[in-house]
Amino acid sequence: MDKWTELEVFVRIAEEASLTRAGDSLSMSVSGVSRYLMHLETRLGVRLVQRSTRQLSLTSEGEKFYTQAREIISHMLDAEASVAAGASNPTGRLRVGASLSFSLLHLMPVVEQFRQSYPNVTIEIVSSNRYYDIVENGLDLAVRTRRVEADSSITIRRLAETRRLLAASPAYLERRGMPQHPQDLADHDLILYTLADSWNQFSFRKGSEQVKVEVDGIINANDGQLICVAARDGLGILAQPAYIIQKDLEAGRLVRVLDDWDLPRLTMNIAFPTKVLLPARTRLFIDFLIERFRVGEYERIWTQ
Repeated sequence: MDKWTELEVFVRIAEEASLTRAGDSLSMSVSGVSRYLMHLETRLGVRLVQRSTRQLSLTSEGEKFYTQAREIISHMLDAEASVAAGASNPTGRLRVGASLSFSLLHLMPVVEQFRQSYPNVTIEIVSSNRYYDIVENGLDLAVRTRRVEADSSITIRRLAETRRLLAASPAYLERRGMPQHPQDLADHDLILYTLADSWNQFSFRKGSEQVKVEVDGIINANDGQLICVAARDGLGILAQPAYIIQKDLEAGRLVRVLDDWDLPRLTMNIAFPTKVLLPARTRLFIDFLIERFRVGEYERIWTQ
């Protein structure tokens, strides 16, 4: 039987001094109340209630157990009320992992919006272009551009798919010309992201045609923001996810190169430890992030 229900039944019996009244207050039959009491006494190995045909009273052991059981129930109810309140007014610290580019461009707006709604939550952003172990580093969630997690204890929620694009500044293209075919990249200056999979090889696809090009950059860096600065300054052609360079494209600071050819796309996911019940602050932040992507139609924009 449920130990919590046993305590509730016993405390109600002690307060009502009657099995019948205890059953009425708990919407339980007298026989049900009696079964819970008998099971509790059997489990503890002591008689808690002295019963007769006319009255019911607690034994000395029952009196002692009643005092402790009442306190336990009171603490449990307080704890439940506190947690329930926290679901609508969450508190505590939220550790979020993401790349520097994603943090600057897409995470900070969500943090600002989230803090306006839930000011008692402290946000700690752990920014890195390498993937931290979520559990070992105490992250509540992380945004990744990979499809799966090696750790089966990590849950994934999809955010969006994004193209990887080649782009360069108008000044560079005016000076060096626009490549017409992937093989033309051999005659151009490239700016490459060294943490990408197969960073020194581009695998292009256009319809049924596939082309692989070995590449090397005049500038190679492990951060997308450095690469964007170099490309905007006219130093060469970069290869970056659309979510990083979309604003530069819209503003005309960068121009797409070989846009009719497609590089392998990236899937952006939210990864977080698998739990039966997530803390309210984690669940709400995930909802905020997913809603921002939905309203902004980012996947539609980034896959064009």
